[in-house]
This record gives sequence, C-alpha cells and structure tokens, in this order.
Amino acid sequence: MDKKQLGNSDLQLSPIGFGAWAIGGGDWAFAWGPQDDNDSIAAIHKALDLGINWIDTAAVYGLGHSEEVVAKAIKTSSHKPYLFTKCSMVWDDKREITNSQKQIRQECEASLRRLNVEAIDLYQVHWPKPDEDIEEGWSTMADLQREGKVRWIGVSNFSVEQLERVKKIAPITSQQPPYSMLNRTYEAENLPFCLKHNIGVLNYAPMHSGLLTGAMTKERVANFPPNDFRRNAKNYQEPLLSRNLAVADFLKTIGARHKVSAGVIAIAWTLHNPAVTAAIVGGRNAKQVEGVIPAATFRLTEAEYAEINKFLAEHP
Repeated sequence: MDKKQLGNSDLQLSPIGFGAWAIGGGDWAFAWGPQDDNDSIAAIHKALDLGINWIDTAAVYGLGHSEEVVAKAIKTSSHKPYLFTKCSMVWDDKREITNSQKQIRQECEASLRRLNVEAIDLYQVHWPKPDEDIEEGWSTMADLQREGKVRWIGVSNFSVEQLERVKKIAPITSQQPPYSMLNRTYEAENLPFCLKHNIGVLNYAPMHSGLLTGAMTKERVANFPPNDFRRNAKNYQEPLLSRNLAVADFLKTIGARHKVSAGVIAIAWTLHNPAVTAAIVGGRNAKQVEGVIPAATFRLTEAEYAEINKFLAEHP
C-alpha cells in the first residue's frame, strides 16, 4: 500500500484512514444511531490489520466516547497507528454542544487522557467558530505543538480567507474538508490553495455519509432511528435523495468492471484530486471495513474519471 506525506509533517499516511465519527454512538446531536462498542473495536482492528495506519476522531464524537473506544481498540492491537483528533466543539452538563476556541488547552488535556497517549499526532481545530477567535485558537494550537503535547496541527472546515489568517501565526499541516461528488464546495478554490501551500488534505465523507456506498435505499433511509442525524440531512430528502441514489447506481456499473463497490469508486474519485492526501472512511463493523479497503489501492483511469464527471454534469 503506497503512502503519502501529509503536508509539512513527517507523517506517511495510507491512502485511507479510519474515521471514528459513527462509533461515537447514538447519544448526541450528530449521531448515526445506536452503535455496539465491540463492533467498533472489531472494525478498528480489521482496518489496522489490513494496512490502514491512521485513525481520525474528535472529542465531540459521542461527547468523548469515540476517543475512549479508539483507545480501547489500540490497547488490544499489535499495531500503533497515528492518532488524529479535533477540538473546539465543547459540551456542557446538559450535553448541549457549542463552539469555543478559548478552551482548546483544556480540551487537549481531556483528549490526551481519553486516548491514553502522551502526544497527539495531529490535532485539528474542528470548526472555525466563532470566526473572531480563530487567531487566538490557532496561537494556542501552536503553543501546544511547541510544548510537545501535539506533534502537528491542522484545521477542518476552514475557508481560504481563514487559512490565510492563521497561517501567518504558524504553519498549517492539514485541512480537513467535506469532499465528495455530492459536495464539491471546497473543490474550486480551497483544494488548489492547499496544494499550492503544501497543506495536506484529509477529506471526510467521501461516500457522503453512506449515500454512495451502493447499499443505501429509500427504505433504509425511511427506517433510520430517530437519533440518526441523516434523517434531517438535505441530501437524504427528496428530490435530492432519488438523484443521489441514481449516482450510486451509476457508480455500481463502474465498480462492477473491477469487482469493487460503488463506495470504493466514490472514494477513488476524491483521491483522484491531486490536492487530496488521503480520505477518511468510516466503518461501523469489520464487514464494512472489508468492503471499502480496496479503496486503499484502487485508482480510477482518466477515462473513468471523465465518465463519472460527465454523468454528474448531466444529473445536476
């Protein structure tokens, strides 16, 4: 499995990493519904056994629970992957989530404790909110790096203007944007900016939270549990849902040529962009991980990439 350097860091990453959003469980605002911790640990073990060498989580996933599950999985694995987590989304005693960049140092200590590590390999500002605090927040991130509590520092969901502002304070190792063929917001300006300035890109939701796996159906969407955030996501509602499932069906036809799933094609499409270092791919059990692991090595031809883009243009 080829590896790629992340921005200005010494981190050599597998083309896909394990995304730990869904394994946070169902008891918080942006949950994916109920999740069995044993399934989560089995999924992480399978990913590491198959060559994935980094895990991306966040303090807010499950309100700390995802980080705890990741720590349990690592403790019982012979592999020692890079651990990436995120800060700036905090919650109170009522489990209500707010954005704060004034508590980053406190959050870092909590994440170090939950992950049971002395240093976090990549620490990322989850959201640039409130905007007026990003310079103060990034200065704290740089302090944490100098102190050795985190090895490298990055951002997530930042605009080009915000990237420009914080890179004057300290170098940015990575940007984590949403990027899939259903969400190309960052494609025109943000990704080229990152490529030009050697900022690594770790795109999340390359399969758009399951829509492009090839396993999603209208019936499945209709039966999402009440605490699955996707119930209210616009791409899971009509008229977009029918269009998006048609895209997934088209990806199946390309995947069939190579005996891979629609999800693998969706991931490969994002990796085709030269700005993207690696993609974050979730897995809620070992079987799901096995289904997407071909994305670590499969690559689209230029003709196939053009064929997909033609279909997307014809089905806006």
